Amino acid sequence: MLLQEEQYVVQWLSQYGALAKTQVIRLLWDKPQKTAEKIIHNLRRQMHIAGIAGGHYLGLDSMIKPDQRTILAVWVLLKYIDQIEPLAHYPASYPAQIFFLKDGIGYEILVLFEGEQHLVRLLQPQEDLKYIIVVPNTSMIRELRLPNAPCLFSTVDFKGQDEPAILFYSGVSDNGKDANKL
Repeated sequence: MLLQEEQYVVQWLSQYGALAKTQVIRLLWDKPQKTAEKIIHNLRRQMHIAGIAGGHYLGLDSMIKPDQRTILAVWVLLKYIDQIEPLAHYPASYPAQIFFLKDGIGYEILVLFEGEQHLVRLLQPQEDLKYIIVVPNTSMIRELRLPNAPCLFSTVDFKGQDEPAILFYSGVSDNGKDANKL
């Protein structure tokens, strides 16, 4: 029988596929890092999860490939992780990657790569639903046809680090400079 936190890790990996080990540790935000690492070690020892790419990623088996959209969406999710329940986040409907509940409001995280501005048109706005749109650079925000719903924008910048800097924006000024950095 798995402990509750171990069950959470297995659930997260079953719904998101492979995640960076750092992300799994951060998803266990209420545990000290050593405890989180011990949970991961025990799950690997019991063969419930496997290391991928030399242990940098974790998955339910070693053959799964990390999905970069999901990886980026989870980094954004982690900015809110201490404000949501452990199982109050899960894969969203296409084109978004993750849905989560915070304070009774639903949020969808949508990751866009260059040239994918058209995917925003596929979003289905609903009452009490907000969007976090992850873009590679802020100049792309001006090119989006936004849904009739509250939108927040984000960039994920690794800058050579294991953990990226996550910046939030409410928009971009007409000259393309960062505006309304949150």
